[in-house]
Amino acid sequence: MTRPRFEIRARYTDSTVTVYQAYTPGIGRAAARTGRFPAEWKRDRMTWVKPSFLWMMYRCGWGTEENQETVLAVDITRDGFEWALRRACLSHYAEVLHADRGTWRDQVREAPARVQWDPERDLRLQPLPHRSLQLGLVGEAARLYADEWIVSVTDVTALARTVHAHVRDGELDAARGLLPGERPYPVRDGTLDHLMR
Repeated sequence: MTRPRFEIRARYTDSTVTVYQAYTPGIGRAAARTGRFPAEWKRDRMTWVKPSFLWMMYRCGWGTEENQETVLAVDITRDGFEWALRRACLSHYAEVLHADRGTWRDQVREAPARVQWDPERDLRLQPLPHRSLQLGLVGEAARLYADEWIVSVTDVTALARTVHAHVRDGELDAARGLLPGERPYPVRDGTLDHLMR
């Protein structure tokens, strides 16, 4: 079965969805310990969350990139996640979705969330033909994420490194067996229409 080109795949329950981020150990370990981001986490900056574990591994180099050594699985409310999707705009201009570049720029300036669709990754972090959601939160959305939507924060750095070790050793079945179970995320009809190009 062919996957849609644009599809949110995530680990989720009836009330939460898991997104991934990577930080310095000082921020990441404190967040995992307390379930909240520490004071040095800046609420006035855009923060990007990714529902795809493997896309996060691509972005942070399996937790080896500088300032991304601690990988977090952040369970947030589905209500919050969907609030951000409904209010998001694409991070780039798309002629089929925007009347003109000026209209798109106005939307970007006002929207509390941005969406990028980047190629999903396989176990070797090579690009796949379908796209993975990256959700950028800024202003009101970043504050709600940090202060209201978070249900739990888990340090999954050890998991990232174990999966990576299996991939390095050519043990792809073992690596695949450790991946978080992600499946198509059910969004209401029309929720993503303004985000598909």
